[in-house]
Amino acid sequence: MKSLCTFLLLLLQATSFARVISVYAGNHPTIKEAIASANDFDTVNVEKGLFKEGNIVIDKPLYFSGNHTTLDGENKYEIISVTSSHVTIDGFTIINSGVSGMVDYAGIKVKNKSHVVITNNTLKNCFFGIYLQQAGSCIIRNNKVTGIKTEEQQSGNGIHCWKSAKLLIEGNTITGQRDGIYFEFVTNSVIKNNFSHNNLRYGLHFMFSNDDTYLSNRFENNGAGVSVMFSHGVHMYYNRFYNNWGDSAYGILLKEISDSKILYNQFENNTSAIYMEGASRVQMSMNLFKNNGWGIKIQASCMDINVHLNNFTGNTFDVSTNGSLVLNSFNHNYWDKYEGYDLNKDKMGDVPFHPVSLFATIIENNPPAIFLFRSFITALMDKTEKLLPGITPKDLVDDNPYMQPVKL
Repeated sequence: MKSLCTFLLLLLQATSFARVISVYAGNHPTIKEAIASANDFDTVNVEKGLFKEGNIVIDKPLYFSGNHTTLDGENKYEIISVTSSHVTIDGFTIINSGVSGMVDYAGIKVKNKSHVVITNNTLKNCFFGIYLQQAGSCIIRNNKVTGIKTEEQQSGNGIHCWKSAKLLIEGNTITGQRDGIYFEFVTNSVIKNNFSHNNLRYGLHFMFSNDDTYLSNRFENNGAGVSVMFSHGVHMYYNRFYNNWGDSAYGILLKEISDSKILYNQFENNTSAIYMEGASRVQMSMNLFKNNGWGIKIQASCMDINVHLNNFTGNTFDVSTNGSLVLNSFNHNYWDKYEGYDLNKDKMGDVPFHPVSLFATIIENNPPAIFLFRSFITALMDKTEKLLPGITPKDLVDDNPYMQPVKL
């Protein structure tokens, strides 16, 4: 208790004597001079104007704020480098960082520090937008990151986080970058209320990161959708995956993930809403799969996947798989293709539903057969398979399909 009181007293003294240093375009002090002369926890307020000061290093605890202020890296420099903890960067327009195949230039970079807040900034034409490396307890909130490159090798990620923990990524808009949000070796963090769209590769690219939560984000029109791989303890709630189209595009690709939950999400107008490979112990409930090419592609390498209480409407194929051994559970879902009946009026079908069609199985093994889609012969094959099943996986079945859509 005594040490806590001493810390609070020191913090109160530091904030009581904090100064505000204002910087004006074309005058002294420059931004770099103001930072050099500032004391810990001072405010450096940069007024309206265009500033070209190369790489600006913030090496002490500061509140660094802009007022319609533009920092231009002139396509040469990393623009802001944070080398101190307890820094806030608020209200800048940051443009034109350097581009390199050897150096990860960024609009704002934080390395090996904690308690950094990056908020209300606009970043445009930066190789990497906001870059966190070995950072902790940082907040990235309400920023707009826009890339203008058309090739992946000329563009980095919008918000790039590596080997970090306890991050909050909230309310950002990212577009035109290689990946919108990139997580690698990041734990116990939250990605919330972001809009990641029209990025060259993934709206979200996530690897080797455990115990993270994705909440109420929107991923739309990204080159390959969203990818979540080699992780466990992933919680994805209330996200929207829209209009991710292409030969190798997905609403979300799940590869080698385990002990995770995917709840209350919307998957609409994607080539494949969910593609799962090597996943285990994943709960998928209360999701909407609407107007996708494939609702779920679940490979035979997946096990203990529980698909319960979801709605499947308007998909070309609801479910497909590449094997006959099924170690997963489908139950109490609504399928608009279900043609059964409910004689006892318990709102569940009296006849089990097999969501994998014969034609979906044929396409899985012979993709060019898609050209026969909607032909008379494919409809006849599917009807025959329902009467005399022999090719589709007999254990991939919903024994209790709902007659009406689940209320999500």
